[in-house]
Amino acid sequence: MKVLLLGSGGREHALAWKLAASPLLTKLYAAPGNPGIAQQAELVALDISNHVAVAGFCRDMKIDLVVVGPEAPLVAGIADDLRAAGIRMFGPSKAAARLEGSKGFTKDLCARFDIPTAAYGRFDNLAAARAYVEKVGAPIVIKADGLAAGKGVTVAMTLAEALDGLNACFDGSFGSAGAEVVVEEFLTGEEASFFCLCDGTTALPFGTAQDHKRVGDGDIGPNTGGMGAYSPAPVMTPEIIERTMREIIEPTMRGMAELGSPFAGVLFAGLMIDENGPKLIEYNTRFGDPECQVLMMRLKDDLLVLLNAAADGQLSHMSVRWRDEAALTVVMAAQGYPGAPEKGSVIRGIDGERGDGTQIFHAGTAINAGALVANGGRVLNVTATGATVGEAQRQAYAAVDRIDWPQGFCRRDIGWRAVEREAGR
Repeated sequence: MKVLLLGSGGREHALAWKLAASPLLTKLYAAPGNPGIAQQAELVALDISNHVAVAGFCRDMKIDLVVVGPEAPLVAGIADDLRAAGIRMFGPSKAAARLEGSKGFTKDLCARFDIPTAAYGRFDNLAAARAYVEKVGAPIVIKADGLAAGKGVTVAMTLAEALDGLNACFDGSFGSAGAEVVVEEFLTGEEASFFCLCDGTTALPFGTAQDHKRVGDGDIGPNTGGMGAYSPAPVMTPEIIERTMREIIEPTMRGMAELGSPFAGVLFAGLMIDENGPKLIEYNTRFGDPECQVLMMRLKDDLLVLLNAAADGQLSHMSVRWRDEAALTVVMAAQGYPGAPEKGSVIRGIDGERGDGTQIFHAGTAINAGALVANGGRVLNVTATGATVGEAQRQAYAAVDRIDWPQGFCRRDIGWRAVEREAGR
């Protein structure tokens, strides 16, 4: 099979690494890719927002399957345009991708189909949103309705923070994503990420993870796209997984079909778990980043076989096997992130001897004058496996410490909840 992978981050490097291991694969292309992905794929200078150009490349190269990594092309309808051109796709339609593209759409779906989630209000003007926030009080959560690269959420512990979050949305800080706002009840409990592969009818459970959104140790500071993750998530017990499927995933699949937008692709549920069970925080319609990196490290089965089955509507015949080991990834970011990251600093020491079970996925790198340099906010995903989360954590940080990049930084406590559980604390 010839496969085209769209995207350029750490998630896409992990997907490329796993796809490249498939005996079914004859050729892997990636657009636009990055220097890490270039180790597994031929990079193509395609503008992935130009769907006509992508379709033309697929026809010329006789591509058998297109796999889309990031959310923006899906929300823009690339799956519809490629399928209309007769090209096989793994990823949801534009209508189905509204589950990520509009937080308000998802909240309304939850209300209609009785899916447990936080109480909420939707607003398209500052005055009404402000009045609602002042009435409800803090803590409260402010979310830009549209895509904001993981940065359009304010978890406000005070009324002043909530009002600042509203102002940021309505003053254009997140572009058109903030033209409408969802204001949500503040949920307490433990967050977890739950994934399913979907083919429009069947949702096949595809692993659990927990990520760390805050930039600083101890989960402090501003939200980021994710500073690290580990899998599996201990809080996702067999009982919680069964309830998540029954109370959240399956009603969503039925509801989307009823709305005429059956969901096919990756359904990524961000959950809050408390003593009453799981509640949906939000949906994403692609693999998480950096959760994908730890899932790919643990996946026993051939990813390409599974994605093919999803594209063909055959997931009811499939199962998924996982390695017993835990996996953990540490994001190394450029100074300034999550604000304006410093680009261009040279990274050394990632090609030397590494411990068993360790992979370094490139998230935001480039080659400049023959040197590997930082070219984004989140730059490297240092990923390791171990018999426990604690062992995977030690392996990952040992690999971090072998990297020579003074201008980079990372959290030093990724996986702390699971490590404390393992220690009986």
